[in-house]
Amino acid sequence: MFQEIVVKQNLHKALLRIYLFPYLDSKNKMAFKKDLETEKRWLRLLANLQDILGKRPKDLNGVLFLIGVQELGSGPNSFSKEEKEDLIHIATCKVLSLSGYYELEGLDHSGWPIWKLTKPIPHLDLMEQERLLKMNILDYFEMEIFTP
Repeated sequence: MFQEIVVKQNLHKALLRIYLFPYLDSKNKMAFKKDLETEKRWLRLLANLQDILGKRPKDLNGVLFLIGVQELGSGPNSFSKEEKEDLIHIATCKVLSLSGYYELEGLDHSGWPIWKLTKPIPHLDLMEQERLLKMNILDYFEMEIFTP
């Protein structure tokens, strides 16, 4: 499965280089390369999570849910729909705290983290929001989970 992902990724990258790359200016080429590197790191993270958990998260929200459970510290549980949404919010705040957008204020009476917005989050389109979250999620796993 992982080899199939690598093959598809390499084919995709090759096609983009052939058809798109020559037409980009130097600034856009740098952004393009950075996006490709982020996507490679993202695919590696998903493969690592699949190896660890035995199941690959379906999407960004699946990874955020896992981070939320980790940050809550209660271990695997059954969560209501509202609690799952809260876990995704906890994870979003945690990963964006790495860029200084949130700060942990404390815990509520049930032990759930309370986050405080410390600086305004920039207005971004959907793709830019996803990119910001992915980059911070990758940093989170590198700094907090996969550190030796």
